[in-house]
Amino acid sequence: MNSNQLKNLDLIAKGKVRDIYAVDTDHLLIVTTDRMSAFDVVLPNPIPGKGEVLTQLSEFWFNKTQSIVKNHMTDDLELIDLLDSPDQLEYFSKRSMIVKRLNPLPIEAVVRGYLIGSGWKDYQSSGSVCGIQLEEGLQMAQKLPQPIYTPATKAEVGEHDENISYEQTIDLIGEELASRVKNIAIDIYNFGVNHAKERGIIIADTKFEFGLDNQGELYLIDEVLTPDSSRFWALENYKLGSSPPSFDKQYLRDYLETLDWDKTAPGPELPEDVIQNTTEKYNNALMTIAEA
Repeated sequence: MNSNQLKNLDLIAKGKVRDIYAVDTDHLLIVTTDRMSAFDVVLPNPIPGKGEVLTQLSEFWFNKTQSIVKNHMTDDLELIDLLDSPDQLEYFSKRSMIVKRLNPLPIEAVVRGYLIGSGWKDYQSSGSVCGIQLEEGLQMAQKLPQPIYTPATKAEVGEHDENISYEQTIDLIGEELASRVKNIAIDIYNFGVNHAKERGIIIADTKFEFGLDNQGELYLIDEVLTPDSSRFWALENYKLGSSPPSFDKQYLRDYLETLDWDKTAPGPELPEDVIQNTTEKYNNALMTIAEA
C-alpha cells in the first residue's frame, strides 16, 4: 500500500520523502514514505519501514522539545477520521502525522557539533566551515568548542540545498526571526545531544525546519533529529581522526561514493545487502534513542 491510495484527500506537495495532503484550511496530513534520497536525488529503491522510523522518532523529539519551541503536531483530529478502511489505518498510523497548516520558512537550520562531512572538507580547504573561521589543527570528527549554526536554502526536489551565511538568512526572514531560529535550533540540538549521550549516541550534526502561523508564531516542523536529518554515531566507536560508524544515512552515502555516479538523477539501483543494512541502522537508531 502507498500514499497514492488516499483518494479522499488532495495531494498538494510531494517531497523527496514526504507526501503532504490537504485536510482542511487549518490542517495537513504528512505521510512519510520509505523513499530514500541521497545527495538530493531520490533513489529507485525504498528502505522498508523507514517512514515509520522517521515518524516515530520525530514524534518522540517533538514531545520532548515542546518546552523549547512549539511544534506542528496537533490532536484536533484523529487519523481514523480521514481514512477509508482499517487496512489504511494499519499502514498509515505509524508513518503519518496530522499537523497544523503553517507557512514554512525558506531555510534549513543546520547545527554542527563535530567536524565531519562537508564541514570537514570545507575546513581542510579553507580553515572554516560555511564561512565560520575555526582554529587551526582540528582533526576529522573533532568535537567543536561550541556548536556552530550553518543555515542552508531549502531546495526543490532534484535540486541541491546551498549553504548560506547567517547574514543571508536575515535578508530572507528578518533579523529578529533569524536570531530566534538560530538560537532555538542550537537549543534543540544541545537538548538532543544530552539525551542521546545517555543512550550511548553522539549526534554530530543535524538540521531543522521551522514555520509560522498566520499570527507570526514560530513552530518546529517537518522532522526532528532523525537518521535522515542527523548524523548519529555510537559513543563506544568514536575515535578522533576517523569517520565513526553511524546509525544514519551516512552509510548509504559512503556506499554511493564508491560508485561511478555523478550524483544527478536517476540514482543507481541499490543492492539488497545495502538496503538491509540501511534498514537495520535506522531501526537501531529508533530503538536506542526513543525506546525505554
